[in-house]
Amino acid sequence: MTYAIIFILAYLIGSIPSGLIVGKAFYNTDIRQHGSGNLGGTNTFRTLGVKAGLIVTSADILKGTLAASLPFLYETFFSNPTVHIHPLLAGIFAVVGHMYPLFAGFRGGKAVATSGGVLLFYVPLMFVVLLAAFFLSLYITKYVSLSSIIAAIVALIYSFITWDIPLILIVLALATFVIYRHRANIKRIKNKTEPKVKWL
Repeated sequence: MTYAIIFILAYLIGSIPSGLIVGKAFYNTDIRQHGSGNLGGTNTFRTLGVKAGLIVTSADILKGTLAASLPFLYETFFSNPTVHIHPLLAGIFAVVGHMYPLFAGFRGGKAVATSGGVLLFYVPLMFVVLLAAFFLSLYITKYVSLSSIIAAIVALIYSFITWDIPLILIVLALATFVIYRHRANIKRIKNKTEPKVKWL
């Protein structure tokens, strides 16, 4: 029962639609009706601006971090050493919630920020490396989508270098999510119709 509760909580945390909340509460805008229709940080940046984009991206990262911390919090507050749930396993439920949110008609984001938040809790140094890879790629290519995919590939390489088996398995799943969710972007990049960032 404890395992189910933690996994459900993680999914519900991931389901919090940060982009939808910020857009409606502060801008009277449903970002699903604008741009790519996506609830993630990138579409928020394009639709509502830098400030809103930063808030939504930060919130989406924190969703993953909070979800990954649930097993630790449970063991700490309930002093139950018999419950051992890997933080990455809890975190992946939050990523699924972010992609298919219960609170937003199962139309969510592309898993990048929330995946990063999960890794931030488990391997903070890896998160820093991925940020560096993302922004270096963004500086060179000006494509957020391509930079997200490159960061996912770097995450895979990093996990194999550490040879942490749970990390390898979860990162493989997360990278698959990220690449799959960007399949339309990949087509647009090939057709040279993918929007580029203009502020970098």
